[in-house]
Amino acid sequence: MRVQYIQGPVWAKTGEQLRKSVVYGKNPLTGKAVAEEIVDKLTRPLAPEDTKTGQIERDMGPPAYTGTAAELQQLFLEKRYTDFMPVILPTKELVDEMLKATSHDPDEQLGRMNPGSGAGETWTYTVKTAAINAVMAGAKPEYFPVILALGSSGQTAVNVSDNGFAAGAVINGDIRDEIGLNYEEGAVGPYAHANTAIGRAWNLLSINGGNCGKVGTTYMGTVGNAQNALALIMAENEEKSPFQPLSVRRGFRKGENVVTLFTGWGLLSAKNWKANVWQTVMDYPKIAKDIYEQQSPDLFGTLLVLSPPIANFIADDGYDTMDKFTEYVTGASAQPKPKGKAGGFGMGGGNFHVVVTGGSNNNYWMAGGMVPTRSINIDEWR
Repeated sequence: MRVQYIQGPVWAKTGEQLRKSVVYGKNPLTGKAVAEEIVDKLTRPLAPEDTKTGQIERDMGPPAYTGTAAELQQLFLEKRYTDFMPVILPTKELVDEMLKATSHDPDEQLGRMNPGSGAGETWTYTVKTAAINAVMAGAKPEYFPVILALGSSGQTAVNVSDNGFAAGAVINGDIRDEIGLNYEEGAVGPYAHANTAIGRAWNLLSINGGNCGKVGTTYMGTVGNAQNALALIMAENEEKSPFQPLSVRRGFRKGENVVTLFTGWGLLSAKNWKANVWQTVMDYPKIAKDIYEQQSPDLFGTLLVLSPPIANFIADDGYDTMDKFTEYVTGASAQPKPKGKAGGFGMGGGNFHVVVTGGSNNNYWMAGGMVPTRSINIDEWR
């Protein structure tokens, strides 16, 4: 198929600007006039090369590498097997130890991943691929079922979009304490080994299992997103929340070990929102409603990450269930998504979602445009 590349972006330009920079402009790759190239590609007879069919075979590389630790670190860096940070070298012994944390066969296909919305090739990867990347990320074997659950979704931690989307996940259930996930102070940051290593493992699996994050081909973030450095892994502070856990609101039983994946613009401190004006008495429900109305409910909507004090302020104001709070903010009732189903875009509740996590030492919280895509039972990957 003949493809014509043009100089972007093409939106937000006048007709005259489009004619000058695109239609009558130069192809940035060839230096030739775009209009002439389009005419040529539409009218030039097919050559034998144009009629070939088939499938591109991906070179998986050798099954193992040899060399000193320093040589292998440099090799992994040059081949872009890493996130540009040093990794734990995935020796056979360490990978085998990781695989003991699951009953699934190492050669079982875990998932299929594409850098984003059909752009580029779709790659498949196995349980063993995930184990290799989990070792590289420094994960402990007890984290591995969570990493497998994330990998089974096929959702990328690094998206090809030129917008620089962020990815995140929220974990509910008893596994939070079993593996040492942080849901107190610093809960939305890399301040516990489990949160950090799981987020990095998801990133590395996206790079090595899904061909993501290659600037210029499978990553096109115009200015990038700092939250791509490490996928956000949050655990809900269920014990200090006045609301039902996110997993329960999405159709699972309380205590069930569930990971819910998110995608979108990312998160930032709620103080950055114009609606959040500090004053002697704070009307947090009204602030949340004003932030929601600044967002795009038909795309990523609004995700509030409330610390327990803010969540309890909202409950004390009369919105002591998520249905009441959602109806006040959006005018629609919260609608749980069926278990394990992809979705998020156009979901019920006006694409408004709340996670409660963090410490209780001050009245800070976060907000952004992120939407849940699916929820997965972690124990199925033990």
